[in-house]
Amino acid sequence: MKIGCPKEIKNNENRIGLTPNAVHAYVAAGHSVMVEQNGGAGSAIADEDFVAAGAEIVADAEKIWADAEMIVKVKEPLPCEYALMRENQILYTYLHLAADRELTEACLERKIIGVAYETVQVGRALPLLKPMSEVAGRMAAMMGAFYSAKTQGGRGLLPMGVTGVAPADIVVLGGGIVGTSAARIAAGLGAKVSILDVNLERLAYLSEIMPANVQPLFSDPLAVEEALRKADIVIGAVLIPGAAAPKLVKRSHLKIMKPGAVVVDVAIDQGGCFESSHPTTHSEPIFVEDGIIHYCVANMPGAYARTSTFALNNATLSYGLELAGAGAVAACKNNPALKLGLNVFKGSITYPAVAEALNMADRLRTADELLS
Repeated sequence: MKIGCPKEIKNNENRIGLTPNAVHAYVAAGHSVMVEQNGGAGSAIADEDFVAAGAEIVADAEKIWADAEMIVKVKEPLPCEYALMRENQILYTYLHLAADRELTEACLERKIIGVAYETVQVGRALPLLKPMSEVAGRMAAMMGAFYSAKTQGGRGLLPMGVTGVAPADIVVLGGGIVGTSAARIAAGLGAKVSILDVNLERLAYLSEIMPANVQPLFSDPLAVEEALRKADIVIGAVLIPGAAAPKLVKRSHLKIMKPGAVVVDVAIDQGGCFESSHPTTHSEPIFVEDGIIHYCVANMPGAYARTSTFALNNATLSYGLELAGAGAVAACKNNPALKLGLNVFKGSITYPAVAEALNMADRLRTADELLS
């Protein structure tokens, strides 16, 4: 199969869909690989490294989209790329369709086969989302701390405190991979951390593994409101696989928060879990609403691109080899995890949560039906 890896064009998206090691694996399996010129520069990967691994370097992204049977990316296509997608082409990337009707409609119109990293699922685990969730979670605590500085518009509160001065109160909404990673870093900074979740089993696990300065709490509307009142930093880490994130924090809640508090909405890829959130970029990462600083960058791991690129490829490569080796239909039939990753297929939505979030039930068909 012809594999194509175009350069990412999202604002400050410095990751790339393939590493030289991944290229070598595809070539060793009998596939050909095209990588866009300078595509790996943001991750400190030179074109020569890709060539040494067996890739062809292509100067024109349009040629890659035109010739490749499978496109391997990091982020979803942007509007200027919609027309480049081809019927029956496999698109293997983060899609986050539930938060983007325009992209979903483009995928359906172009009749591509969209396998989304974020919904490939093994049991209750999301193996292709996990590495970037770890990066984003760890970053969330760091960004919250950074924007707490008075020079960045925050309260001027040092999260770890000093002798005789209490540390910050950091609230983490969601106890999954993002929330756990965020809480660990926040705890390491010396902050007073609360992590809220609705899963009692998960809360019991967090109670066992978290440091003493992390308090797992059951999440309900009153508990969230109480946590918001005392919070200096709030990290939104709620995830429903493939679906729009629930709006746990209403716009009206901002009025009960401390002026200058920082919100980091890691769930922004799926629409965000704060009603007041909207996507931002690394160029303009924050905005202020009702005196609350909002950090809502939709591609947070792009800031630490080299780490993120290699961590992502460690997770995505084996599934990508299955797709390339057997083709999308056979691979999804043979591997239930990949079948759950299938979000759109030749003009139909195959992931129910996407259809529900976008009110497009008329375009939903089951993967089993379409793959038969």
